Amino acid sequence: MTDRVADWTALIEAQYPLRHAASWDNAGLQVGSGSDPVSGVLIALDVTEAVLDEAATVGADLLITHHPLLFRPLARLTPDTAAGALALAAARRGIAVYAAHTNFDVAEEGTTSPVVDILGLEAVRPLKGQSDTADEICKLTTFVPSDDTPAVIAALGAAGAGEIGEYTECTFRVPGTGTFRPSAEANPAVGERGERNEVAEDRLEVEVPRSRLAAVIAALWDAHPYEEVAYDVYELLDDRPAGRGLGRIGDLPETITLRTVADRLARELPAPHLRLAGDPAVPVRRVAACGGAGDGLIDDARAAGADVYITGDLRHHPTLDALTAGMALIDAGHYAMEAAALPSLRSTLATDATRSDLEATLYLSALRTEPWAEYRPPGGP
Repeated sequence: MTDRVADWTALIEAQYPLRHAASWDNAGLQVGSGSDPVSGVLIALDVTEAVLDEAATVGADLLITHHPLLFRPLARLTPDTAAGALALAAARRGIAVYAAHTNFDVAEEGTTSPVVDILGLEAVRPLKGQSDTADEICKLTTFVPSDDTPAVIAALGAAGAGEIGEYTECTFRVPGTGTFRPSAEANPAVGERGERNEVAEDRLEVEVPRSRLAAVIAALWDAHPYEEVAYDVYELLDDRPAGRGLGRIGDLPETITLRTVADRLARELPAPHLRLAGDPAVPVRRVAACGGAGDGLIDDARAAGADVYITGDLRHHPTLDALTAGMALIDAGHYAMEAAALPSLRSTLATDATRSDLEATLYLSALRTEPWAEYRPPGGP
């Protein structure tokens, strides 16, 4: 039986659920339809023209990237923007595009794992826990006339409530009896003014991401037949796996110099432009790292007692501030740190695809999408 895009999105999200992505992120299927057939899958860091050519060459009709092609909203889908041009090109070639972004970053074997493995870090834990990076979940409880419950469930689901893994419209309801006495000025959907009315109602419970709560409540008001809608919102304890979160911090088996750390990373990562901030001879034992662009976690690294923080895209002033505070930094490059994690992503998905009897061939891109190249003037040093 031919694989479909929906089969592969379910496979990806079983390992890297979209609910674990940051609320500002745009992970998931970005080009294509769940019903599209899939005979080949290509994993790459970015969507570029060259990567689309590579997908066509190997026969991949699904492209799984780490970086989202469509990150910011597009006012129109035209070739006038880079994202629009690439999305149109993918669609015309029949290549679906899926982004596993921050939901992959925070996974236990996510984008920071290569640094952990290269340095052999011990007692490793997330630098910023999952509860700080992903959308918090709360529970909405409301009371609906039994005949209207299906319509309310559908409206809440369309607004983003009731999603648990690969299931939607997940709710729980208990039948009961609601009572109310409308005033003379009320306009009740059922019952009589001035009298205590009893109505067969369902107590309806549904989980809601906090970022969608306002939209879900608005949908509840629109779909509910009552003039006044009773509902409660409850905070839920965060029971997500403790190993998930942005970045990692751990200890080296023994104290070594900053130069030795940098040498290991330069040898093992595809990092030709590695930069070092700090005295190369300084001793290092505790290491913090974050794949991609991570200078927003510098304060977290310092608070955790890191001797050195390893990430990409470090800016001038945050780096100076960290040095002043006594923490060294290594900029291994945005591309280098994340590209090093893609073989692990491919291995995980290949194992799961075999278990799920999926037949599409899984490829790992051979292209570098590092935009920077070293430049030395002719005759220069």
